[in-house]
Amino acid sequence: MTQPLLDMRGIVKSFSGVRALNGVSIQLARGEALSICGENGSGKSTLMKVLSGVWPHGSYEGEIFFEGNLVKAATIRDTEALGIVIIHQELALVKELSVLENIFLGNELGSFARLNDEEMHRRTSELLARVKLDVLPDTPIRDLGVGQQQLVEIAKALNKNVKLLILDEPTSSLTTTEIDILLNIVGELKQQGIACIYISHKLDEVLALSDWVTVIRDGDHIDTKSAADLTQNDIISMMVGRELDELFPREEHDIGDVVLRVKHATAKQAGAPRAQVDDVSFELRQGEILGIAGLIGSGRTELMQCLYGSYDGEYQAEIELEGQTVNIRSQRVALEAGIAMVPEDRKRHGIVPIMSVGRNITLSVLGQYSSWFGAVNEDKESHDINDYIAQLKVKTASADLSIKNLSGGNQQKAIIAKCLLTHPKILILDEPTRGIDVGAKYEIYKLMFALVKQGMSIIMVSSELSEVIGISDRVLVMHEGRLKGQFDHQGLTQEMIMNCAIKEGVANV
Repeated sequence: MTQPLLDMRGIVKSFSGVRALNGVSIQLARGEALSICGENGSGKSTLMKVLSGVWPHGSYEGEIFFEGNLVKAATIRDTEALGIVIIHQELALVKELSVLENIFLGNELGSFARLNDEEMHRRTSELLARVKLDVLPDTPIRDLGVGQQQLVEIAKALNKNVKLLILDEPTSSLTTTEIDILLNIVGELKQQGIACIYISHKLDEVLALSDWVTVIRDGDHIDTKSAADLTQNDIISMMVGRELDELFPREEHDIGDVVLRVKHATAKQAGAPRAQVDDVSFELRQGEILGIAGLIGSGRTELMQCLYGSYDGEYQAEIELEGQTVNIRSQRVALEAGIAMVPEDRKRHGIVPIMSVGRNITLSVLGQYSSWFGAVNEDKESHDINDYIAQLKVKTASADLSIKNLSGGNQQKAIIAKCLLTHPKILILDEPTRGIDVGAKYEIYKLMFALVKQGMSIIMVSSELSEVIGISDRVLVMHEGRLKGQFDHQGLTQEMIMNCAIKEGVANV
């Protein structure tokens, strides 16, 4: 057998006596792609931190061989020197610097007294051509889109003579076109002999890109199989340990009268050439799941921010909630009116990372546990925290654990718990399943249907068209700030939504 490029043998990693990895072994040859799949909290990221040197040699059990040599890395710099480079979901670029400066940051050419600017400029141009990114080396990172920044990260890795490229959720914030470009580039890198480890919850990408698929569940290595022999359902079954009847567990529920009317919603940033939300009007009924679709930049999130009082520019809208006019100019007013929102970017706007899981859950309703003289009813607070942790199946060792230590799916459940504690009439979910695994998605879908059965109304913004169609009762489509279309879910197809989202004019409104 040909010697593998990478050979990880029996990796065991524990935290406070709890095993996060329980004897995981993987192998990978040059020019091959291995996808690692598993639910959030299964151990995927921990395994990659061991491989990339975040967790140094000696902090784990087992052995890592790279190009036949035992790896004893103390830092990420040690693994990068070997040719192992990881690109995290949260990109590590300095946005105030240029493309060139980011690519050579810490690896500048020349001496301390005089840098070789000409050679760095030439090599940057070559690297950008290699990843098919048509921008100038001096372009500031802040002027690039997320997809372009992802390509700069790959160019940066190529500059380090990468032999094994690790991509952690690389397409979670990309458009369909950007995803195609990225996957094509990874395919070309494979042809050049560069191996790739790919971590993604998007199983269609996994099967399109991979030679092998490894599934990890609760720290255990379940299996590694040829991607050619697998279907998405096969991977899901290995990930969750059971068969899912269907990915979207639609349940019958009653839809009542109109509870929310929004008229002439408009939002615009100072100096912007056009409004992000341009005269949008719509209605929401009791017990309804209303999906909002559209391309990135169509104004979906900004419209929801107007409803929740969190838009940071100028906005206006006529809002009627249960027949009463409400003037929502802050998040506090929205919560008092019965509107709660799970934001698109949970790490920036949904959680306070240094606080505990429990305190994040009660953050919006601390007044419920305080008396007029400042005493806190800790017993009642603890009861409510543990009740919602149980109801939403938040996987955490303790309510006192810092929420930053939870997986993305469990952080999302904690944010939803925080919203539900306010007892909202309307729950806004902006990209509720972005970056979380199939099992956690399924649980969130089940929760959504349970909530609308109780009479709550839900507005869901999602970039996944299959999710929009599979979960929504009715779908609104936006384009460049305007409402372009309105569809019932019966008979709705992804093609119908996309045709509406990209063409000029207004249809079905």
